[in-house]
Amino acid sequence: MGRKSAKIAAKKGAADKAKSQIYTKALHDVATAVKSGGGDPETNFLLKIALDRCKKFNVPKDNIERAIARGMGSGGEGYEDVNYEGYGPNGVAVFVETSTNNVTRTVANVRSYFNKSGGSLGKDGCLQFIFDRKAVFTVPKELVTDEEELQLELIDAGAEDFDSDEEFFEIYGPMDAFGTIQNKLQELNITPEEASLQRIPTTFKAIDDETMALMEKLIGSLEDDEDVVSVYHNIEGEE
Repeated sequence: MGRKSAKIAAKKGAADKAKSQIYTKALHDVATAVKSGGGDPETNFLLKIALDRCKKFNVPKDNIERAIARGMGSGGEGYEDVNYEGYGPNGVAVFVETSTNNVTRTVANVRSYFNKSGGSLGKDGCLQFIFDRKAVFTVPKELVTDEEELQLELIDAGAEDFDSDEEFFEIYGPMDAFGTIQNKLQELNITPEEASLQRIPTTFKAIDDETMALMEKLIGSLEDDEDVVSVYHNIEGEE
């Protein structure tokens, strides 16, 4: 299957913008985990994973506390999760996940990024047959003593596919198996580096170098926006 996270790391113009995007994603994961499972990492497995990621990327403590408060329903300033679907240059499918307290601002920005790259923002649902939402877990290799045995355990929990490289063991499953796979990993005392629902493309688009340059510009603009959490695409052969 390969590492089909369907994201490309666009070339960044400045390191601080890249850091800002990492913070945005990590803090969104904290708030989402708290919203769904409470503010105690001892009983909220997803919050534990999200806090570990914040620690890894040196996210400031004040930012983390504000994200926890947002998840608990205080200090949220009206934030909501909003998705946008559209097509980049030459018909590349692009799915954008945001967390925003000003939808008018966010949609205007997202639309402008698409327009400037020769693409266009589409209607909600226009990409429903191009992406599947999958449960994805990324486990550091040092936590896996027997890959084959772990696969068998996880298949029983609903996992469908696996991938492995020198550093990580990745687990893929249907969206509705997220909880059972998560519980199985907990039972095995394995804490993933990342656990999320991702949008995996079902069909892919082959593009030329010129289109790739435009796509890098589009995704770079999207990922630099403070409201954007994740960007997915269906370029053939790209992650």
